[in-house]
Amino acid sequence: MKVAEALALRADLQRRLEQLKQRLVKSARIQEGDKPAEDPVELLSELENSAQELTKLIQRINRTNGASRFGEGTLADALAERDVLKIRCNAYRELAAAASTSQARATRSEVKFISAVSIAAIQRKADDLARLYRELDTRIQEADWTTTLLD
Repeated sequence: MKVAEALALRADLQRRLEQLKQRLVKSARIQEGDKPAEDPVELLSELENSAQELTKLIQRINRTNGASRFGEGTLADALAERDVLKIRCNAYRELAAAASTSQARATRSEVKFISAVSIAAIQRKADDLARLYRELDTRIQEADWTTTLLD
């Protein structure tokens, strides 16, 4: 199995766990004398089995990412870099949005706010970070489709 396939399976298992949790919550309380729509014991067993499967899969993905060469480092290094690029890009985008917020003034005596940063420069930096993120993400996805998942 390739890493990309394992990532898709991981997403499926995460969705499955969320659905099982919701079904358990619905079956947790019933009116006296009624039977639950689904057996909570069976649902709990299924939840635990899926959780164990997800744990093992995530461990395999993490082992593979830590052992797989990617550029100057490992795939795990590239994932960390990509995650931080996204955080930085979002911070610059939010800064640009906050600095460019327009202000309606009814009278000249109202306080006037001005931008404390160059909106154009901040937006360019956000665009550069977004481009770097997309390029790195594309390379990571390519590696995911060519890297075999370790046991």
